[in-house]
Amino acid sequence: MKNKEITYVALFAAIMGALGVVPPIFLSFTPVPITLQTLGVLLAGGILGARLGGISLTLFLLLVAAGVPLLSGGRGGIGVFFGPSAGYLISYPITAFCLGYLLSKFKNLKLQHVLLVNLTVGIFLIYLIGIPVQAFMMDITVPAAIKLSLVYIPGDTIKAIIASLLVYRLRKHPVFKQRIANTTETL
Repeated sequence: MKNKEITYVALFAAIMGALGVVPPIFLSFTPVPITLQTLGVLLAGGILGARLGGISLTLFLLLVAAGVPLLSGGRGGIGVFFGPSAGYLISYPITAFCLGYLLSKFKNLKLQHVLLVNLTVGIFLIYLIGIPVQAFMMDITVPAAIKLSLVYIPGDTIKAIIASLLVYRLRKHPVFKQRIANTTETL
Protein backbone atom coordinates (compact mmCIF):
# COMPACT_ATOMS: atom_id res chain seq x y z
CA MET A 1 0.00 0.00 0.00
CA LYS A 2 1.28 3.44 -0.92
CA ASN A 3 1.73 6.25 1.60
CA LYS A 4 -1.15 8.18 0.05
CA GLU A 5 -3.47 5.18 0.42
CA ILE A 6 -2.39 4.70 4.05
CA THR A 7 -3.20 8.36 4.65
CA TYR A 8 -6.68 7.98 3.15
CA VAL A 9 -7.34 4.86 5.24
CA ALA A 10 -6.25 6.62 8.43
CA LEU A 11 -8.20 9.75 7.51
CA PHE A 12 -11.47 7.89 7.11
CA ALA A 13 -10.90 5.89 10.29
CA ALA A 14 -10.43 9.28 12.00
CA ILE A 15 -13.59 10.64 10.33
CA MET A 16 -15.51 7.69 11.76
CA GLY A 17 -14.07 8.50 15.18
CA ALA A 18 -15.01 12.18 14.77
CA LEU A 19 -18.57 11.19 13.86
CA GLY A 20 -18.58 9.20 17.11
CA VAL A 21 -18.05 12.41 19.09
CA VAL A 22 -21.64 13.38 18.27
CA PRO A 23 -23.69 11.97 21.15
CA PRO A 24 -25.92 9.02 20.31
CA ILE A 25 -29.68 9.18 20.58
CA PHE A 26 -30.90 6.36 22.79
CA LEU A 27 -34.49 5.27 22.46
CA SER A 28 -36.35 3.71 25.37
CA PHE A 29 -37.44 0.60 23.47
CA THR A 30 -34.15 -0.46 21.82
CA PRO A 31 -30.55 -0.62 23.07
CA VAL A 32 -29.14 0.21 19.62
CA PRO A 33 -28.57 4.00 19.50
CA ILE A 34 -29.04 6.33 16.56
CA THR A 35 -25.60 7.61 15.50
CA LEU A 36 -23.98 9.55 12.67
CA GLN A 37 -21.43 6.82 12.01
CA THR A 38 -23.58 5.25 9.31
CA LEU A 39 -22.84 8.39 7.32
CA GLY A 40 -19.12 7.64 7.63
CA VAL A 41 -19.62 4.12 6.28
CA LEU A 42 -21.36 5.44 3.18
CA LEU A 43 -18.69 8.10 2.69
CA ALA A 44 -15.77 5.68 3.08
CA GLY A 45 -17.15 3.23 0.54
CA GLY A 46 -18.18 5.94 -1.90
CA ILE A 47 -15.04 8.05 -1.79
CA LEU A 48 -12.26 5.56 -1.08
CA GLY A 49 -13.65 2.68 -3.09
CA ALA A 50 -13.99 -0.97 -2.21
CA ARG A 51 -10.54 -1.92 -1.01
CA LEU A 52 -9.53 1.21 0.89
CA GLY A 53 -13.04 1.81 2.25
CA GLY A 54 -13.17 -1.70 3.65
CA ILE A 55 -9.67 -1.42 5.08
CA SER A 56 -10.37 1.94 6.73
CA LEU A 57 -13.45 0.64 8.50
CA THR A 58 -11.69 -2.56 9.50
CA LEU A 59 -8.97 -0.39 11.04
CA PHE A 60 -11.65 1.62 12.81
CA LEU A 61 -13.22 -1.54 14.28
CA LEU A 62 -9.81 -2.86 15.36
CA LEU A 63 -9.19 0.40 17.23
CA VAL A 64 -12.63 0.08 18.86
CA ALA A 65 -11.89 -3.55 19.81
CA ALA A 66 -8.58 -2.44 21.33
CA GLY A 67 -10.52 -0.18 23.67
CA VAL A 68 -10.28 3.19 21.98
CA PRO A 69 -13.63 4.94 22.72
CA LEU A 70 -14.44 5.88 19.12
CA LEU A 71 -18.05 4.75 18.98
CA SER A 72 -20.78 7.27 19.57
CA GLY A 73 -21.16 7.93 23.28
CA GLY A 74 -17.51 7.11 23.98
CA ARG A 75 -17.97 3.38 23.72
CA GLY A 76 -15.13 1.05 22.89
CA GLY A 77 -13.63 -2.28 23.85
CA ILE A 78 -14.26 -5.84 22.79
CA GLY A 79 -17.56 -5.87 24.71
CA VAL A 80 -19.34 -3.80 22.06
CA PHE A 81 -19.00 -6.77 19.71
CA PHE A 82 -21.10 -8.87 22.10
CA GLY A 83 -24.04 -6.50 22.37
CA PRO A 84 -27.10 -5.67 20.28
CA SER A 85 -25.10 -3.30 18.04
CA ALA A 86 -22.54 -5.96 17.08
CA GLY A 87 -24.09 -6.85 13.73
CA TYR A 88 -24.30 -3.23 12.69
CA LEU A 89 -20.63 -2.71 13.58
CA ILE A 90 -19.54 -5.84 11.71
CA SER A 91 -21.47 -4.64 8.67
CA TYR A 92 -19.42 -1.42 8.39
CA PRO A 93 -16.40 -2.72 6.40
CA ILE A 94 -18.55 -5.14 4.37
CA THR A 95 -20.93 -2.35 3.38
CA ALA A 96 -18.11 0.07 2.51
CA PHE A 97 -16.48 -2.59 0.33
CA CYS A 98 -19.72 -3.41 -1.50
CA LEU A 99 -20.59 0.26 -2.04
CA GLY A 100 -17.15 1.05 -3.41
CA TYR A 101 -17.24 -1.97 -5.69
CA LEU A 102 -20.68 -1.19 -7.11
CA LEU A 103 -19.92 2.49 -7.63
CA SER A 104 -16.73 1.58 -9.51
CA LYS A 105 -18.85 -0.30 -12.07
CA PHE A 106 -20.55 2.87 -13.34
CA LYS A 107 -18.71 4.36 -16.32
CA ASN A 108 -20.50 7.70 -16.01
CA LEU A 109 -21.39 8.10 -12.34
CA LYS A 110 -24.40 10.33 -11.69
CA LEU A 111 -25.93 11.51 -8.44
CA GLN A 112 -28.94 9.23 -8.85
CA HIS A 113 -26.59 6.22 -9.20
CA VAL A 114 -24.84 7.06 -5.93
CA LEU A 115 -28.16 7.67 -4.17
CA LEU A 116 -29.65 4.42 -5.48
CA VAL A 117 -26.64 2.37 -4.37
CA ASN A 118 -26.51 4.08 -0.94
CA LEU A 119 -30.21 3.59 -0.28
CA THR A 120 -30.53 0.05 -1.57
CA VAL A 121 -27.23 -1.69 -0.99
CA GLY A 122 -25.72 0.57 1.69
CA ILE A 123 -28.57 0.86 4.15
CA PHE A 124 -30.06 -2.53 3.27
CA LEU A 125 -26.77 -4.37 3.86
CA ILE A 126 -26.27 -2.72 7.25
CA TYR A 127 -29.77 -3.84 8.25
CA LEU A 128 -29.34 -7.28 6.69
CA ILE A 129 -26.38 -8.01 8.95
CA GLY A 130 -27.38 -5.89 11.95
CA ILE A 131 -30.98 -6.96 12.52
CA PRO A 132 -30.45 -10.74 12.88
CA VAL A 133 -27.53 -10.18 15.27
CA GLN A 134 -29.61 -7.68 17.25
CA ALA A 135 -32.43 -10.26 17.46
CA PHE A 136 -30.01 -12.94 18.66
CA MET A 137 -28.35 -10.71 21.25
CA MET A 138 -31.68 -9.42 22.58
CA ASP A 139 -33.25 -12.91 22.48
CA ILE A 140 -36.18 -11.76 20.35
CA THR A 141 -37.48 -12.89 16.98
CA VAL A 142 -36.15 -11.40 13.75
CA PRO A 143 -39.58 -9.90 12.89
CA ALA A 144 -39.60 -8.19 16.31
CA ALA A 145 -36.11 -6.81 15.64
CA ILE A 146 -37.26 -5.59 12.22
CA LYS A 147 -40.13 -3.71 13.90
CA LEU A 148 -37.68 -2.14 16.34
CA SER A 149 -35.41 -1.12 13.46
CA LEU A 150 -38.12 0.67 11.48
CA VAL A 151 -37.44 3.75 13.58
CA TYR A 152 -33.95 4.06 12.02
CA ILE A 153 -35.15 4.25 8.40
CA PRO A 154 -35.96 8.01 8.20
CA GLY A 155 -32.61 9.01 9.72
CA ASP A 156 -30.66 6.55 7.61
CA THR A 157 -32.44 7.83 4.50
CA ILE A 158 -31.35 11.38 5.34
CA LYS A 159 -27.79 10.17 5.98
CA ALA A 160 -27.80 8.33 2.63
CA ILE A 161 -28.92 11.50 0.82
CA ILE A 162 -26.22 13.61 2.50
CA ALA A 163 -23.56 10.96 1.81
CA SER A 164 -24.66 10.69 -1.83
CA LEU A 165 -24.34 14.43 -2.35
CA LEU A 166 -20.90 14.50 -0.73
CA VAL A 167 -19.64 11.42 -2.59
CA TYR A 168 -20.87 12.73 -5.92
CA ARG A 169 -19.22 16.12 -5.40
CA LEU A 170 -15.96 14.79 -3.94
CA ARG A 171 -15.49 12.15 -6.64
CA LYS A 172 -15.38 15.03 -9.15
CA HIS A 173 -12.51 16.66 -7.25
CA PRO A 174 -9.15 16.12 -9.02
CA VAL A 175 -7.52 14.49 -5.97
CA PHE A 176 -10.18 11.81 -5.65
CA LYS A 177 -10.80 11.50 -9.38
CA GLN A 178 -7.18 10.48 -9.96
CA ARG A 179 -7.22 8.08 -6.98
CA ILE A 180 -10.48 6.47 -8.11
CA ALA A 181 -9.14 5.94 -11.62
CA ASN A 182 -6.05 4.20 -10.18
CA THR A 183 -8.11 2.10 -7.77
CA THR A 184 -10.46 0.66 -10.36
CA GLU A 185 -7.49 -0.64 -12.30
CA THR A 186 -6.16 -2.54 -9.24
CA LEU A 187 -9.47 -4.15 -8.24
